[in-house]
Amino acid sequence: MLDLLGFDPVAESVYRGMLDGLDNVADICRQLDLPEEAVRTALTRLSEMALVRASTRDPDQLHAVSPHVSLETLIAEQQAELAARQERLQASRAAAARLILEYEGRRAAGSSDPGVKCLSDLDTIRDHLAVLNGQVTKELLTFAPGGPQTPDNMRASRPLNQQLLERGVQMRTIYLDSIRSDRDTLDYACWLEEQGCQVRTVPSLPNRVIIYDRKVAVIASDADNTAAGAVQLSSPGMLAVLHSLFESVWGSAIPLRALTPSDPGALTRQQSEALRLLALGHTDEVIAKRLGVSPRTGRRIASGLMTHLDAVSRFQAGVYAVQKGYLPSTAD
Repeated sequence: MLDLLGFDPVAESVYRGMLDGLDNVADICRQLDLPEEAVRTALTRLSEMALVRASTRDPDQLHAVSPHVSLETLIAEQQAELAARQERLQASRAAAARLILEYEGRRAAGSSDPGVKCLSDLDTIRDHLAVLNGQVTKELLTFAPGGPQTPDNMRASRPLNQQLLERGVQMRTIYLDSIRSDRDTLDYACWLEEQGCQVRTVPSLPNRVIIYDRKVAVIASDADNTAAGAVQLSSPGMLAVLHSLFESVWGSAIPLRALTPSDPGALTRQQSEALRLLALGHTDEVIAKRLGVSPRTGRRIASGLMTHLDAVSRFQAGVYAVQKGYLPSTAD
């Protein structure tokens, strides 16, 4: 009955017997007709599960922890383990999708595939996006890296986004966490939500991506220089990968207006992402760009993490981060 909580049949019998008043090995063996070795093995397991402890009145006697406390603790632990597994699965899916996206993006640059269209300059990209914005009817999904947006971009985007939302287009946008520190961009994102757009944030994003009705997507040719060009993709396979990536990142993102309580001594989401990038050997400039912050802020974050970990190199920082539980022991 309790096998889903980690009990084997003997451990469950012993625990139930102790709840009925059995408090020593001899009585448990006699009442349950079990060999002493099996009982002691079960008690060791129950002790590991924090279900049994020595009695405070007599150390030679055993005490069964009330199921009101112990079983709720076990369930909470299983919930935490499940959440961790789901997070790792989500991260694995996102990592796989990023790799496929990078591969397809590089291949697309020199492709004659009719499902791929290269857009070579910023004016061409803007004109093409205007056409796609006019054609979208149901859904618009966007990765918006780069951190705080420029006043010109926000001023130009406001009427376009308002028109889309008034037409009933469902919009979901993912910004970087760094916009929360920029009042103008945060106000703009809040305005988007008031108009009906759903907005979330994450520490970093793989590239600038816009998906129109799950039929057409536009991605930046160079994730570090979005003005260098873009690629339009319409292949169903590529669109499926991009949509899967978006949903994976969306699932781990934080709603714009959600509170993010700080745990003293714990790393913020932005610091955790910076630490991951640091451990991978990225420079401070790359870390700053990925987080959407200034180079000076990127250097300050990296320096603070090195000091926090008492590390003298990026490799050492990665080792210490794994040892302290800040990073998984195997890379995503």
